[in-house]
Amino acid sequence: MSDQELGRSSQRVQDALDALGVPSQIVYLPSGARTAAQAAQSIGCTVAQIVKSLIFRTVETDRPVLVLTSGANQVDEQKISHLLGERVRKADAAFVRERTGFAIGGVPPVGHLEPLELFIDEDLLQFEEIWAAAGTPHTVFRLTPADLPKIAPGRVTAVRQDS
Repeated sequence: MSDQELGRSSQRVQDALDALGVPSQIVYLPSGARTAAQAAQSIGCTVAQIVKSLIFRTVETDRPVLVLTSGANQVDEQKISHLLGERVRKADAAFVRERTGFAIGGVPPVGHLEPLELFIDEDLLQFEEIWAAAGTPHTVFRLTPADLPKIAPGRVTAVRQDS
């Protein structure tokens, strides 16, 4: 995919990856990948290998919080609240776009408009390769779990809801 085909949002992600020294190429998925299941099906990997980028909003201080979690997991908001020492709730679409510069369904781990409090799901570290959104619901990029903390420095922890 050439720079001209990427579009502004995905180009911002590619530029961030290049600046961080992560050798990754953005892939365009014609059928889209608005959900982890759709992305996994298009890519040919398991849902668990998809990095879901979820934005939460702190209740008291109105800060954005990024949680990178396995596509197979649901995030336990109470765990995140406990780790932050402040309650969180899922952010709405307007807040996500305003604070990250990306729309829900395409939020990547890098290239945001401002620094974000960040948590990485420890379950992502078990795979040889993982796939993350690249700025739009139609673009993704491959990386290794070792790359994830390099490009998105955050706390690796258990974030999933226990069943």
